[in-house]
Amino acid sequence: MKRSEINQCIRDMEKLIEENGFHLPPFCSWTPKEWREKGHEYDEIRDNMLGWDITDYGLGDWNKVGFALITLRNGNQHDPTYKKVYAEKLLMLKEGQHSPMHFHWTKSEDIINRGGGTLIIHLYNADENEELADTDVCVNSDGRSYYVPAGTGVELKPGESITLWPYQYHDFDVKPGTGDVLIGEVSMCNDDNTDNRFNPPVGRFPEIEEDEEPYRLLCNEYPKAPAEYKTIGLPGYVGESPSPYKDIFG
Repeated sequence: MKRSEINQCIRDMEKLIEENGFHLPPFCSWTPKEWREKGHEYDEIRDNMLGWDITDYGLGDWNKVGFALITLRNGNQHDPTYKKVYAEKLLMLKEGQHSPMHFHWTKSEDIINRGGGTLIIHLYNADENEELADTDVCVNSDGRSYYVPAGTGVELKPGESITLWPYQYHDFDVKPGTGDVLIGEVSMCNDDNTDNRFNPPVGRFPEIEEDEEPYRLLCNEYPKAPAEYKTIGLPGYVGESPSPYKDIFG
């Protein structure tokens, strides 16, 4: 993707978020210059990839196949330093855009329509070879459980949600004529490097053509804390329990 396309995606999502009355944490609006000045007390953001995430899945046509996401909070599937067992995301899917079929080996998640158009999620079970099965799929949606044939598109209107389980294939589309959708995700810890099984395989993070300066940094672009930065450290738990954060004493 071109950096100019990524910048515009972020501005479009900021507008959709504002229109739906959602408020973002401060780090979502930091400039690249501000990021260069942030010390180790913000390593939780760096290590757990909080913040902006724009992807075209390596296919080069974001308006047709892509997603705009913000990870608002997250633990870590691989680093016991971080004790959160949950994550939260905010996503934007534009009308006419598609997010490809995939499942997660570890993560279960609730997908919530936070506002805008009607979201469509097509569902399949994974078979023993991790391919699309033709078996009926159990849908868990806002306290209701029922079965649908493989490949059914479940519609979510604003306020509605669905629970997606490990090894449950799903994709994302917007019902034509209903407009862009602001999507919420509440889940177990998220790891987009190791916990996505796409079918067919696609990329996850885009290659970027730098045709203009970044408006916001993406979650995999943060600079390390300045070498000269000193801090008195963060408080840990009492007794023998490990600190909930890394040892960052200067």
